Amino acid sequence: MLIFASKMKRIVYLLLISLLFVSCRQRYYEERGTVFHTLYQVKYQSNIALAEKIDAELQAFDLSLNPFNPNSILSKVNRNEEVEVDQWFIDVFNKSMEVSEHSNGLFDVTAAPLINLWGFGFENFDKISLEIIDSLKTFVGYQKVRLEGKYIIKDDPRLMLNFSAIAKGYACDVIAALLEREGVDNYLVDIGGEIAARGKNARGVCWRIGINEPEDDNFVMNNSYNEVVQLCGKSGMATSGNYRNYYIKDGKKYAHTIDPITGYPSEQNILSATIVAPDCMTADAYATAFMVMGVEDACSLAEQIPEIAYYLIYSGDDGITQITYSDGMSSKLVNRK
Repeated sequence: MLIFASKMKRIVYLLLISLLFVSCRQRYYEERGTVFHTLYQVKYQSNIALAEKIDAELQAFDLSLNPFNPNSILSKVNRNEEVEVDQWFIDVFNKSMEVSEHSNGLFDVTAAPLINLWGFGFENFDKISLEIIDSLKTFVGYQKVRLEGKYIIKDDPRLMLNFSAIAKGYACDVIAALLEREGVDNYLVDIGGEIAARGKNARGVCWRIGINEPEDDNFVMNNSYNEVVQLCGKSGMATSGNYRNYYIKDGKKYAHTIDPITGYPSEQNILSATIVAPDCMTADAYATAFMVMGVEDACSLAEQIPEIAYYLIYSGDDGITQITYSDGMSSKLVNRK
């Protein structure tokens, strides 16, 4: 018995030493690169570098949902080729339809023709007529496309899908899932400003993300923060804004956003919408939807979706910038604790 007990103690001791050795080997890595014509960075705690796996996953994702990649599944769908969509495509499509329903069509992944019509900065303002808009609206609309099994069915072959308002957020979730499969508990994934986070940073505290202040100068980048959001646990965060894209009407400042229902520029006064949700895909989609909905309707919708928290920056009736945020967001704001 004494010999057995001695062996057991030795085994336990060796296991503890092994676990300590593995723990000591873990360190924080940081990977950077480009995807979807934007920058990404991934910070994570791991025993080994995962750069190659992260890059491979992003390249595979690009072949699914990048509208500018002619070989992507999305491009083939838009060319009306008979192609089976993959699970990533299905996930994004279903979430898009869900948010479209909740926002009464103000979030619409078929609206790209209307957005393109107006051009950057509404440069085509004097060339656009009601007739042109109405002609595009005959085939624009989320209710005119559906998923049957693994195939996309369109009511009109001219209809095109563009997931730019949601795909970056989902890409963050995809990389987060990859990291978790590799046993990573602490990470931050940032793709073009959309965030998926879990655990703590290298200093042992929750991840902290700044919300930029809207700026009046269209030509100067503003890096000052209006607030800092603390992300603990697992969550996604996305911001949609027009810091340097707005127009003035009747003395008010309005965001450069197209209303997919009317086909005209939205006259809502939200300048920035930040959403925190259980996943970044959801946060990304609602951040875009809120920009078109306006403050009152956005806040009303948020009350029906308790899992999301919001922080809105908007132009008041007097033209002065104001903010409003949910109770759920209040608990995450570092500067207000």
